[in-house]
Amino acid sequence: MRVFALSDVHVDHDVNAKWVADLSAAEYRDDVLILAGDVTDRLSLLGWCLSALAARFRKVLFVPGNHDLWVIRDRQDGDSLQKLDAVREVVESSGASMGSFRTPGLSIIPLLAWYDGSFGEPSEELRSMWMDYRACRWPPGMDEKHVSSLLAAENDTAADGHASTVITYSHFVPRIDVLPTFIPVAYRFLDPILGTTRLEHQLRELTPKIHVYGHSHFNRRVQIDGVTYVNNALGYPNESRIAARRLVSIHEF
Repeated sequence: MRVFALSDVHVDHDVNAKWVADLSAAEYRDDVLILAGDVTDRLSLLGWCLSALAARFRKVLFVPGNHDLWVIRDRQDGDSLQKLDAVREVVESSGASMGSFRTPGLSIIPLLAWYDGSFGEPSEELRSMWMDYRACRWPPGMDEKHVSSLLAAENDTAADGHASTVITYSHFVPRIDVLPTFIPVAYRFLDPILGTTRLEHQLRELTPKIHVYGHSHFNRRVQIDGVTYVNNALGYPNESRIAARRLVSIHEF
């Protein structure tokens, strides 16, 4: 059994949807896929993508990203927490899972999150241009810090003493130093919306060998303090320089 990592498939783009549809129907039947968020904000398309992947893999493990909780199309009258509930239903009905996956010797554990200012406070420029501030809608009085706390409280961070290998995964970035150093300074104003240090604290409680994340679209594999951090984003069609656009096996069991 192999464990593959993937994120940010953005199947609203036809070429990305075709990439999913063209995956082998036979090659991965004994394998597990970690899909670390940002599939689509359309529930019907999310269901199609997850069903297509669930038909190809032994198990598909999913955690939603920011795009998946947008409400500008699917739920004009609802908020993004209600959208999360709807996403859970679609995941379950598609044959995928937002829960932990355990088999003797291996545990794969999801970590929900949202950015919360721990990577820096967003500027007015960032708030005006970042789509989440318009496409997500939260209950009255709730900002991203409240959302981050609420989602983090759902995570199970009790260490699994029976698993020789633990893999954790999130959509958002757990620590800012996983980003490659070649990112121009001019783009670092985006840091505040990339993730939260709360994720790093939670994953360390679980003592993982590997942590899979998404969101940044910069494909990377780096080891920091005993944990290997992996980002394997499919990315947007024009991002072939930073996203390899292929499945990556991160563990063989």
